[in-house]
Amino acid sequence: MAGSRVVAVIDDDAAVLQSLKFLLETAGHTVAAYGSATDFLDDHVSRPACLIVDQHMPVMTGLELVARLRQEAAEVPVLLITGSPTSAIAARANELGVAMLEKPPAEHDVLTFIDEHV
Repeated sequence: MAGSRVVAVIDDDAAVLQSLKFLLETAGHTVAAYGSATDFLDDHVSRPACLIVDQHMPVMTGLELVARLRQEAAEVPVLLITGSPTSAIAARANELGVAMLEKPPAEHDVLTFIDEHV
């Protein structure tokens, strides 16, 4: 998906992925949905305005994905969602400049983040 106004959602839980996609599309956003961090990285065409990414995914966690993007000088705004927030995850998210919400995130909080960054 080309275009700077795209919101990329990355979550290995298909129900969460579809729920967030539906929420954002209903609010008028263009969404690219990915079932893993590697699927997102393999999509070289995508240049999203911001990311919503799950922390706990196989192969690469959300924060590992963000760290990789930051190494590549990608300063895209990121909202991390996690069902298991810990002080270590919060500290690393803060280091990377990532906003964090606990799963399931409140719709209002997700939309507020997106509206501030798209």
